[in-house]
Amino acid sequence: MTEFLIRNAHTILTMNDAGSELTGHDLLLRDGVIADIGVGLSTSGEVVDAENCVVTPGLVNTHHHLYQTLTRAVPGGQDALLFGWLKTLYPIWSRFGPEEMRVSALIGLAELALSGCTLTSDHLYLYPNGARLDDTIDAAREIGLRFHATRGAMSIGESSGGLPPDSLVENEDAILNDCIRVIDAFHDPSEGAMVRVGVAPCSPFSVSRELMRDAAILARDKGVMMHTHLAENEEDIAYSLETFGCRPGQYAEDLGWTGSDVWHAHCVKLDGREIRLFADSQTGVAHCPCSNCRLGSGIAPVRAMRDAGVPVGLGVDGSASNDAGNLMAEARQTMLLQRVANGADAMSVREALYIATRGGAEVLGRTDCGQIAVGKRADIAIWDVSGIESAGSWDPAALLLAGPMQVRDLFVEGRQIVRDGQITTIPLAQVINQQNTLARALADA
Repeated sequence: MTEFLIRNAHTILTMNDAGSELTGHDLLLRDGVIADIGVGLSTSGEVVDAENCVVTPGLVNTHHHLYQTLTRAVPGGQDALLFGWLKTLYPIWSRFGPEEMRVSALIGLAELALSGCTLTSDHLYLYPNGARLDDTIDAAREIGLRFHATRGAMSIGESSGGLPPDSLVENEDAILNDCIRVIDAFHDPSEGAMVRVGVAPCSPFSVSRELMRDAAILARDKGVMMHTHLAENEEDIAYSLETFGCRPGQYAEDLGWTGSDVWHAHCVKLDGREIRLFADSQTGVAHCPCSNCRLGSGIAPVRAMRDAGVPVGLGVDGSASNDAGNLMAEARQTMLLQRVANGADAMSVREALYIATRGGAEVLGRTDCGQIAVGKRADIAIWDVSGIESAGSWDPAALLLAGPMQVRDLFVEGRQIVRDGQITTIPLAQVINQQNTLARALADA
């Protein structure tokens, strides 16, 4: 039996159905779940003092490309729009292999953990030089984060009018067969699962209509979720209108890509009809505000989505279009951009934190995560509010206005992944050196 008692927290933001905020309470974590919440609890296990801390559910990241941590701040892509940025980076990514995928995933996952993330998805859509989805799943197991891997794909190369070089695209039958392989090998549908797998063609402009349709049929046959990019910027809308004769939302609906088992990344340019479609079908959205700013894509209509009832979670997106992987920073940016677009009262700190926790868990179909309640998984973030970032704050729980951007302690399935601000599961300094060595080799090639 593994047991931790988180004692005497300054504030616990539960994100439960009642929106309860508890003061001076304890949390008992036992065998991967929250066993008790109360005052004066006891334990035979380890005690973690949280007197000057705010405790939240672990944050949930609904969109990432972990491999991109090896290509941060690439000069040719620093000031490019989406399509130009992709054309700069595709040739570099074509030189990756299994080691690049594994090490970059370790770095990205460690960065997420330090920002309070306990559950992350990943969208891996290119497999050069023997790389496989298995490489990132192995990294997630090593570091200890809960992982929703998605088997992405690209099948339309430059010679067929697509964006990616032909060397990065795959045969569509091979793509579907490998989707079956990784689902059968790794997907765990049970409550408390540490690994789940989804099906995720990269985007409507990098795969065929047939693959989008067949991927949806396969995913539903296997009972797994579906993910892709959609309506990311004006170029994306123009491509859809010219190529498919309709907007992205209509294209998604026509091919079976709406429903509670689907979530789309970005959705910056959804119009009112598409928002209603997503709300009615309970299609989820991974909102990636920092990446959308970095690429000049625009401000997603998150307020309108939330008001309509669209499930919304947060995503850091790839570290080549964000250059960072801090989910707390993403939550703050979400709040600020909705205020820029709609007024200072458009989004509160609590709502942004809800989106970052329970909202993301709901998008990923994880009703067992995202809130602090007895019987839910023991995925817990502890934020020290005794430091300079919170000094003078009248509301220490308003973390996105005045609070730390990194956790003091992080628990995933009741296991302590971060202790006193340090990753406990991997030799992080050694992995950083590996990452820098690989990045230099790519730059020099």
